[in-house]
Amino acid sequence: MDILVIGGGGREHAICWALAKSPRVNHIYCAPGNAGIGQLAELVPIQVGEFERLTAFAEEKRVGLVVVGPDDPLADGIVDAFEAKSIPVFGPRKNAAHIEGSKTFMKDLLKKYSIPTAAYEKFDNYEEALKYLQSQPVPIVIKADGLAAGKGVTVAFTREQAEQALQDIMVSKVFGSSGAQVVIEEFMEGQEMSILAFVDGETVCAMPAAQDHKQVFDGDQGPNTGGMGTYSPLPHIDDAIIQEAVETIVKPTAKAMVAEDRPFRGVLFAGLMITPDGKSKAIEFNARFGDPETQVVLPRLKSDLLEVFLAAVNGTLDQIELEWSKQSAVCVVLASPGYPSSYPKGLPITGLDQTGEEALVFHAGTARNEEGEWQTSGGRVLGVVGLGDSIAEAREKAYAAARQIEFEGKHMRTDIAAKALK
Repeated sequence: MDILVIGGGGREHAICWALAKSPRVNHIYCAPGNAGIGQLAELVPIQVGEFERLTAFAEEKRVGLVVVGPDDPLADGIVDAFEAKSIPVFGPRKNAAHIEGSKTFMKDLLKKYSIPTAAYEKFDNYEEALKYLQSQPVPIVIKADGLAAGKGVTVAFTREQAEQALQDIMVSKVFGSSGAQVVIEEFMEGQEMSILAFVDGETVCAMPAAQDHKQVFDGDQGPNTGGMGTYSPLPHIDDAIIQEAVETIVKPTAKAMVAEDRPFRGVLFAGLMITPDGKSKAIEFNARFGDPETQVVLPRLKSDLLEVFLAAVNGTLDQIELEWSKQSAVCVVLASPGYPSSYPKGLPITGLDQTGEEALVFHAGTARNEEGEWQTSGGRVLGVVGLGDSIAEAREKAYAAARQIEFEGKHMRTDIAAKALK
């Protein structure tokens, strides 16, 4: 069958790459895609928010399945739009994608169903939020309610930082309407991990855990980004802790969504904190594959990804047994100078043909000029993935390949997966 993948980042490149391995996949379209994705899929010049054009294209090409990558179109109801045309689509409907689209909804859901999460209060009035904030200890966490491209969360270590974050969100409106409400949350110490799961109602098929590196600089310093690198599995975290998180957080959340008449179908992404006592608490939920977690999880999937997607869409996910490679995967993100703030575009990229067969290179923000030369076109430019029999081996391969690629001001963290080696 022919497939339409919606999105244009590193996550979508990894999804297209994994789908291309399925013997049942005939042709892959990607809208809008990027230059790297164009090496294995036909790029379609339609943006992710153009629902009418996307559904018309899918009808015209008679695609057998649509796969939605990014959060914004899911929150805006793209799955509902395809379902209205009876086009098979993998992803949650608008009312289920609300678990990512509104942090206040998500926190209230967890509280109602006694699912472990940090203590919090929510506000839609700046003065009331400021008054509450001034009564709380620091560090403290300030979150814009809506989607903010992964940048709407501030972990404030001083009162000044906290008040500035609140002002930025609610007064200066740096995230627009996403900041109409805020969540002020207790600071949790511990180790973060991400668990992605294929979900169809109450059926949950968890993927291997991964760990993201959000801050832009080594040692988890600097502002939050969309993610500077990931690795999977997590050899330094006990399997029992990971399994307990699935049983006490991921599965009860899927069940709660069914109880709320918002059954979730697609990929449910749990961002978790493992507290010093070894218990997990939910930090956030996303309604889709994580980026760059996808780039380390899908290369470890031995099962046919198309079969998994179709099972979720057809309500037969409970009949699927996922098979995973024992290999480790490490992804190092190469970012433009200045990211996550403003950054230049159009910088020439060299060395993409020098990475060898030891690494996978997923394109996130690349383009090609008229001469066919590679250029930067985004903040996160490339995700370089090494695979190996251990985290150490995978990490070595990822960094060796990453060093072959050059563009002016290239920035990467040098400590991705270092926590797993201690």
